[in-house]
Amino acid sequence: MGTDHPMPVTPNKRRTVEFPWPPSCLSPNSTKDRRSTTETRRNYKMAWSAMARHKLRGTHLDITFHPPDNRRRDLDNMLGSIKYGIDGLAIAMGVDDSVFSFTIRKGEARKPHGCVVVEVR
Repeated sequence: MGTDHPMPVTPNKRRTVEFPWPPSCLSPNSTKDRRSTTETRRNYKMAWSAMARHKLRGTHLDITFHPPDNRRRDLDNMLGSIKYGIDGLAIAMGVDDSVFSFTIRKGEARKPHGCVVVEVR
């Protein structure tokens, strides 16, 4: 899993936080019944909120996905998988998630668990 604390602030006031890779049942392509993932969605949202408890400011999120393996994944589904995490980040920042803009990219695989690195600016 990722670390539970942000990296140091860089001189340009950016802050980077490493979050855990989303559970597979949160993928938009998952065949699981949405009702069966309620607890997982809530836990993932709260994990992001807790990990971002440090005062983050900004409305642009640079998101880099580091999958747990080298399987093919598309960016729109990876972004959809972290929807509840972004909601948790917005809660921690005290903003509505509609103010966010995104830059998304796929990085190198980070075995065995993967992670999502978010830089807020």
